[in-house]
Amino acid sequence: MERIITLTTDFGLKDPYQGAMKGAVLSVNPGARIVDITHLVQPGNILEGAFVLLGASPYFPEKTIHVAVVDPGVGGDRKPILVETRSFFYIGPDNGLLSPSVREDGIVRAIELTNRDFFRDEVTSTFHGRDIFGPVAARLSLGAKPEEMGRALDKIRALDLPRTVLEAGGIRGEVVYIDSFGNLITNIRREELSGLDGAAVEVSVKNAALSGLKKTYAMVEKGVAAALIGSTGYLEVAVNCGSAAEAIGARVGDTVAVRAVNK
Repeated sequence: MERIITLTTDFGLKDPYQGAMKGAVLSVNPGARIVDITHLVQPGNILEGAFVLLGASPYFPEKTIHVAVVDPGVGGDRKPILVETRSFFYIGPDNGLLSPSVREDGIVRAIELTNRDFFRDEVTSTFHGRDIFGPVAARLSLGAKPEEMGRALDKIRALDLPRTVLEAGGIRGEVVYIDSFGNLITNIRREELSGLDGAAVEVSVKNAALSGLKKTYAMVEKGVAAALIGSTGYLEVAVNCGSAAEAIGARVGDTVAVRAVNK
């Protein structure tokens, strides 16, 4: 069965790195189907990479192989790993990058990649995406068995998204990601707001206070900010045809509070 290989990295588009990793995949499996999720994760930002992977990986066909490389500790003591979940395979560094996605889908087994027969002949200390993760993904796409690639791990390193805090009459979270539209995506899930009347809440971030949850961006005038549940299932603050990050002056880590108000 042909398996898709996805790539999520902080390699950028200017340099040869993402092309070299694809070349390493294709050298092993010339027929590989490679899909770029993104190569524009902020360099070294593991939390951002984890959030992007979590937002995209569940929507691929079963048995897709997700390779993610945001790896500031490359060449250090972090392990290269392969994780099989109920639906997918994830390959990357054991630095927490994979953990939100594999936890969401349910871990079947985790393998530390130690069998050099599955790597490139020359493994450098600074480019495991090309020398380990890409070739391993290619071999897996050709039917290699995960257990042949290394030894079983009892656990992998966890990276938890910042936690929300329940407060009297509401909930407090924070901005965890800003997308290319300038939308402020928070760690507050739709389910955490289920007990509140969406029309009778106030969402505040920085000096902005927004009344009610909207269903679409177009429910407010152009240039006006709104709070809504985005396609990822998280609360977000957006500006219709504009950037909430610029308009509000918000950044990742800023507090977002939702509270019930009397109508």
